[in-house]
Amino acid sequence: MTPLPDAPLLDVRGLRKHYKVLKRALFGRRQARIVRAVDDISFVLQAGQTLGLVGESGCGKTTAARSILDLVRADAGEIRLDGQDVRPILAGADRAAMLGVRRRMQYVFQDPYLSLNPRWTIDEALREPLRVHAAQDQQGWKERIAALLETVGLEPRHGVRYPHEFSGGQRQRVGIARALAVGPDVVLLDEPVSSLDISVRAQILNLLAELQDRLGVAYVYISHDLSSVRFISTHVAVMYLGRIVEIGAVDEIFARPRHHYTAALISAIPPPSPGAVDKRVHLLGEVPSAIDRPTGCAFHPRCAAALPICREIDPALQPTGPNSQAACHNPA
Repeated sequence: MTPLPDAPLLDVRGLRKHYKVLKRALFGRRQARIVRAVDDISFVLQAGQTLGLVGESGCGKTTAARSILDLVRADAGEIRLDGQDVRPILAGADRAAMLGVRRRMQYVFQDPYLSLNPRWTIDEALREPLRVHAAQDQQGWKERIAALLETVGLEPRHGVRYPHEFSGGQRQRVGIARALAVGPDVVLLDEPVSSLDISVRAQILNLLAELQDRLGVAYVYISHDLSSVRFISTHVAVMYLGRIVEIGAVDEIFARPRHHYTAALISAIPPPSPGAVDKRVHLLGEVPSAIDRPTGCAFHPRCAAALPICREIDPALQPTGPNSQAACHNPA
């Protein structure tokens, strides 16, 4: 795949994934309703950058990531890699072309235990992507696996062990090594530290930052932990009910969030000291149903700054700073 001049590494345009839900109606009839899990999101990612994808549980972060890799078949949109739309390739019958795309985009799952086959040793788990992608000659697999283990802070002798013999942090290191096995350009990380202790989280985040500096890989980092997002990301996109409501450079977003939902999320970060003044923004009510999405701006029932227009017209993303955009009629 030849990169187009000035094309971003990853360019997601109008990605959409809806689910039909059948609801029993009067006289036993069934009525189809729509869950808008991912509803027309777009972003770009350059080589060596990290996009933090944040939002409350159920906002569509994981569905968006899996749709990018065609682990979930998207309903619409484009996934451009170096300027070429790869959705038709991932859904097509040309296995060689499909594997060529998958070699460049890999995934690290949230649960490092469930993502590993308990009957395989670590050597076998790392050998599988090399076998599937025919990454190199079989004679070089042993050296490649040893190098991968050392890259993520493990030792080659650990390869004969099984997943249950490792701690959670060590298993996640194996998951990262498996994603890096075929030399990807983009790695999508789905809550990679959410199940780990605080000290282990810091180790994994430092490892990811070190690997990015060394290998130049780009990350899409999915999390609801804004502290880790601020540490590792260069850009951040905030999702609410399937849509991106604010996106931009991480320092700009955290210094002055313009969307009121983003401000509420940032205010919920625990203060550094117990005696700090609580500046948390308390939202009204609960998250609306993804089936019965409110008219206009989906956030308006919970927003203290909502205007009458917010109940009628869904705002589009508009520039709010040099490197940021927000979808809000009354930005902060």
